[in-house]
Amino acid sequence: MTDSKKTGIKYTSEYELEGRIPLGKAIIFGMQHVLAMFVGNLTPILVIGGACGLRDLGLMVPAIQNAMLIAGLVTLVQLWTIGPVGGRLPIVMGTSSGFIGVMNGITSTMGGGAVAYGAILGASFIGGLFETLLGFCLKPLRKFFPSVVTGTVVTAIGLSLISVGINSFGGGNNNKDFGHPVNLLVGTVVLVSIILLKHFTKGILSSASILFGIMIGYLFCGILGVVLPAAYEFEGQTFTHSWVLQWANVRNAAWLSIPRLMPVKFVFDLRAIIPFMIMFVVTAMETIGDTSGICKGGFGREATDRELSGSVICDGLGSAFASFFGVLPNTSFSQNVGLIGMTKIVNLYAISMGAIFLVLCGFCPKLAALIQIMPQSVLGGAAVIMFASIVVSGIQLITSNGVTNRVVTIVAVSLGLGYGLGTTSNVLAMLPKWVTYVFGGSGIVPAGVCAIILNAVLKPDDVKSSR
Repeated sequence: MTDSKKTGIKYTSEYELEGRIPLGKAIIFGMQHVLAMFVGNLTPILVIGGACGLRDLGLMVPAIQNAMLIAGLVTLVQLWTIGPVGGRLPIVMGTSSGFIGVMNGITSTMGGGAVAYGAILGASFIGGLFETLLGFCLKPLRKFFPSVVTGTVVTAIGLSLISVGINSFGGGNNNKDFGHPVNLLVGTVVLVSIILLKHFTKGILSSASILFGIMIGYLFCGILGVVLPAAYEFEGQTFTHSWVLQWANVRNAAWLSIPRLMPVKFVFDLRAIIPFMIMFVVTAMETIGDTSGICKGGFGREATDRELSGSVICDGLGSAFASFFGVLPNTSFSQNVGLIGMTKIVNLYAISMGAIFLVLCGFCPKLAALIQIMPQSVLGGAAVIMFASIVVSGIQLITSNGVTNRVVTIVAVSLGLGYGLGTTSNVLAMLPKWVTYVFGGSGIVPAGVCAIILNAVLKPDDVKSSR
């Protein structure tokens, strides 16, 4: 413990949960966590909002603005709690990438536009309340969510998103220049930059390698805009390359704006609600895994029932609250779990500085517009490694308690069915439509359901250990 002679404040350590540390130090540590999740928080809005045509409706910038605001507010509740809501742990919240696969399926089924986005928001509201109920009932349900189940689900989430990252890497499959060599070059520059920064630098450059990699991508696109033609011919029409930075959108955006509720009406459609409710069970499992990982990596202990329950309740209510602002479901961010495992910095005061920064970003549309003009290939360069790292996190969870024949069976069958159905959903075409809606598309849902069932059926004594 150290004293400040000027203020008389007794400072403790950033390695203590509720320790008091200097403001400057807290801001640095807090920004480190924001930098680790900043891009991931906006990716679902950019992907799903783009598929639903939010740009054409003039709603993309407000949605990005609100995503930053909600992430900051829900993180603050998770850190400091309101009654039973929140785990009082250094958990950073943000928009969940795990729902992208399901939301893509809903968008395709409903034809995109405001109706599809409204259906996603309506399902998010209902699903968030459902997850809240799960949080209150978590103690008796905890036995159904061991690491082999949560790890299998996290792995399935990562596998389902890799194709999304590759689509962005090629420039976005909605763009006419998808797969253009320049798009692939931009994505490669970003990916290589992230790898070099991550492994050949130290400090903030290494821990925030994704953000700095994207900044390099922006700079590279700016250089390309000077040396290469911005337009190209396709099917007798002239188009602007998707890697060209549209700076006019940034210039026209305001510096300050009060966030507002999203003018998209909720649509309550069972085709969206049923998959979302199952996905909220899945995201509850992911939050349980993240909470357990933080307690193990940051404190060297198991999470308590109160911490697990509070974090899941905050996850659910945060998602329901976010839907009114046009923001997609919120969840805990695994990137920050890994950061805590490496740095052991668990100080709530420090993480709060990062959350407050996110709130302030929510009041600055110019920053939101700067994110909106991000070329898909720049985002793809980061998304490839970011989504694949989710697979690695899942594998780490699966193997955390050793690998037995039982674990191999659960993981193999669950991922085999889940990933297989996700990539070949037409195999369900002759079954009732609700089966396709629930189990087709991303493959996350069948993987999660299968893992829960097998974990309940295969007892540890039934199968001999492979070790």
